[in-house]
Amino acid sequence: MHTIVLATQKGGSGKSTLAIGLALAAKQAGFTVRLIETDPQGTLSNWQRRRTTEDLVVEPIYHAADIEPRLKMLAESGLQLAIVDTAAGLSAATTAAIRHSDLCLIPARPSVADIEATVSTLSVARAWKRPYSFVLNQTPIRGQRIDNAANTLAEEAALDLTEVLARPLIVMRNDHQDSLASGLAVSEFAPNGKSTEEIRGLWQWIETRLNISATNVLIDQVISAADGVLHVAAERAADETTTLAS
Repeated sequence: MHTIVLATQKGGSGKSTLAIGLALAAKQAGFTVRLIETDPQGTLSNWQRRRTTEDLVVEPIYHAADIEPRLKMLAESGLQLAIVDTAAGLSAATTAAIRHSDLCLIPARPSVADIEATVSTLSVARAWKRPYSFVLNQTPIRGQRIDNAANTLAEEAALDLTEVLARPLIVMRNDHQDSLASGLAVSEFAPNGKSTEEIRGLWQWIETRLNISATNVLIDQVISAADGVLHVAAERAADETTTLAS
């Protein structure tokens, strides 16, 4: 199982909307997905209540001590992807989630205040030696401010942009908020829209970053199923041998 955590100090950076969008994009790509909510504000839970289908489970986990054992149980159950939405600020639950992540995504709007607010989250990811990337979110369609923000993030992380900045950038459009209000992901609300294209592109970037793909997942499932069949067949053969011997 791979665990992706969305975290940043600044509120209003779009963590919950990105978590939902990425969860549906991953599901549509063939992965089994669980959304985990560590933010007591309950944005994901409220979204699920507005949803008319039960194809995506939102699981609230608000205590830091519960995160590691629950992630372990989900992994043992065969789940392929957990996406964790965290509260603004830096809490024990957020730190625990980052500690056990395979990738920490740090959303930031292209403003000085948002970029400065990424420092504490970046420090936690580095302290636990967890992979991380920034997501420039709620950006204008074009403008010098985006380039300035991207360059600033690269300087802050002291890494090459290809590693530290997720692509594509996510443009501010009404589709994201309208889909959230409707209990949908943006890929369901506007399946042919630009916002959907960007979210799917971001998921593809994450797949590459983590070196995972739905094809590999399906192969693993087939191998696992085959192993199970062989195990059952072996047990039956052993039982038959025992019966004949007796």
